[in-house]
Amino acid sequence: GDVPMGVAAESAGAHIRLLVLVNDWSLRNLIPNELAKGFGFYQSKPATAFSPVAVTPDELGGAWQEGKVHLPHVAAINGQVLGSPDAGVDMTFSFPQLIAHAARTRRLRAGTIIGSGTVSNRLRVRGFSCLAEVRTLEQLEHGAAKTPFLKFGDRVRIEMLDAAGACVFGAIDQ
Repeated sequence: GDVPMGVAAESAGAHIRLLVLVNDWSLRNLIPNELAKGFGFYQSKPATAFSPVAVTPDELGGAWQEGKVHLPHVAAINGQVLGSPDAGVDMTFSFPQLIAHAARTRRLRAGTIIGSGTVSNRLRVRGFSCLAEVRTLEQLEHGAAKTPFLKFGDRVRIEMLDAAGACVFGAIDQ
């Protein structure tokens, strides 16, 4: 629904109508040259993908807590799971906090999409959902990245599974 300018995080959650998965790509090898030219992130941010199914917060039942979806976010590349961090634990800010921040200086119209950003993983044992994060940690720990960037023809699949292992939002499969 419409969100008034200056809404507090404590009441922003009441404006959330639907939740979806989003795959927001970054073509990291293009970013430095683009920023140097003053254009910002244009060519380095290709089309964003959305899951085929949107759900209401109440449809998530107990998985919707404190403005976060407490379910594993599974990312796979070419059929190999990169990770399955728990979005409820590993998401830095709740959706009400993000909405309040975005609405600080403007109204948000119904249909505005607010993304959480990468679901980072505090527990490395669960793997990762972002190649840049994997590569950065490899560089810090081993002096060089071992995991390659995506190449033409690679397939990325992102989905979120409920407690029974069913896909909640449908999969983004690119």
